[in-house]
Amino acid sequence: MLALMDALAAIKAFVAQGGDVLLLIAALTFVMWTLIFERVWYFHGALKKDVQGALDTWEARSERKSWNAHQVRYALISRVSEKVNVNMDMVATLVALAPLLGLLGTVTGMIEVFNVLAVTGGGDAKSMAGGVSKATIPTMAGMVAALSGVFGNTYITRTAERENQLLEDHLTMDH
Repeated sequence: MLALMDALAAIKAFVAQGGDVLLLIAALTFVMWTLIFERVWYFHGALKKDVQGALDTWEARSERKSWNAHQVRYALISRVSEKVNVNMDMVATLVALAPLLGLLGTVTGMIEVFNVLAVTGGGDAKSMAGGVSKATIPTMAGMVAALSGVFGNTYITRTAERENQLLEDHLTMDH
């Protein structure tokens, strides 16, 4: 229990050094990874049911060469593709937003440094160091969040593209 209390105190001190922007970055990272994990969960679970439903509908057709058949095939692919690509744009947006929030933390930290410089004339090194830490910690956190999100986004994007291509390949127009 004491170790947990010490860990919470360390986290609280770290967040205090980074300012309010650090909490925004943490919230953004949580939402981003929740969406990434949701997509991974979908790819390993419900996607098979959606693809099988499209394949069953396609295989139930007696003819597959007419213009109407092409449109049905296109609609089946589009419906599954829409489900596959849910929240993909949101994840990419959150990945791009993370370093921008880090930059916001940099700006607010440097404003604090300049304020200390203006008030004390540069004589309060401890306060200036606090402002510098408020500038660098959110920057680092934003970059870490963005880099981790890039890896997750790359994985789910490649998986989505592969699954869309596999579905198109399985909906053959052979008879």
